[in-house]
Amino acid sequence: MRAYWQLTLAQLRVFARNKQVIFFTLLFPVILMVALGSFAGGGNSVSLNVGIIDGDQTEASKNLKDLFNQNEGIETAIYENVKTGKEAVRSGDIQLLMEIPEGYEANLDEQDKAFSLPVYYNEKNLTTSELGLTVVNGIIDQHSKDLVDYQPLVTVEKIGIEALNLRYVDFLVPGIVAMMIMSNNMNGVAGQISAWRERGILRRMQGTRLKASTFIAAQITARLTLNGTQALLVVLIADLIFDINVAGSWLAMIFFIILGTLAFMALGFIIAGLAKNPESAGPIAGFVTFPMLFLGGVFFPINNMPELIQPIVKVLPIAHLSSALRETMNLGNPFLELGTETLILGAWLVGGFALASYVFKWE
Repeated sequence: MRAYWQLTLAQLRVFARNKQVIFFTLLFPVILMVALGSFAGGGNSVSLNVGIIDGDQTEASKNLKDLFNQNEGIETAIYENVKTGKEAVRSGDIQLLMEIPEGYEANLDEQDKAFSLPVYYNEKNLTTSELGLTVVNGIIDQHSKDLVDYQPLVTVEKIGIEALNLRYVDFLVPGIVAMMIMSNNMNGVAGQISAWRERGILRRMQGTRLKASTFIAAQITARLTLNGTQALLVVLIADLIFDINVAGSWLAMIFFIILGTLAFMALGFIIAGLAKNPESAGPIAGFVTFPMLFLGGVFFPINNMPELIQPIVKVLPIAHLSSALRETMNLGNPFLELGTETLILGAWLVGGFALASYVFKWE
């Protein structure tokens, strides 16, 4: 136990002495987060997607739907009922949902009073919603004037739905944390272990009573401390600059930071075992990590990628780490709902350390 704590403290001292590495390791993800968050994070889409529920199924309701279909700036989608339409508003698939209730045509024929069309919108995305409501209200107003000599027969009834509104920066920050964990452990472990092997440090350790398990445990503890501190700083800086909040459990977030650290450390030990020297460890680690930056959902949603590569993307550890962090930080999903991410990261952890035990070399 004494050897474990001494090795852990020694590794932390190595980190502390190399202040340039720590500074730029933290500075790079922060600069990247601030740059992308500032340029793209605050932007909301101005395209208008309107869902329509036709409860009347008459010629008059068909004519109203045609008015929206003829507008080039509006994309329409038909929903069977209000429940599914509201879910689409909450999830962001559509900005507005307009309902044409039963009796719409009959009321137009009677022309005794104005007929209200319920239009549901997202209360937490007021910029897009207000723009959409203005467009819809203009179309309905013009339609009403065309029906009867400028006497409005149809008005809009605004009904707000409380829904989650995520900015790009909300999507980006968990990805940046996942990227930092991947880079610190794969590149850092591979480079450091290869350098220690070349300098004979590992050979001298092997000649002592030190067990391999103690050496690995000390490495894990030191890097967990480093990664946890850096992840916390990134989240705090994001909260300060972009008002990012952790919606879910901090314990769940810490759990996935630990699990991700262990999984990527295992991959780092594999690279360290395969690399012949420190000069080759860096390019090998870069060859593995660079594609994962773009295929792992760090900067772009995985669902937007071509279907051809979806099966490959969905087994990458970075994809499930970034997904677990997003669902915890952005959506507040409880830990028990993230079983798939836990199992896949756990499989990479176990499989990675099993393979590392075969390829790792002390000399």
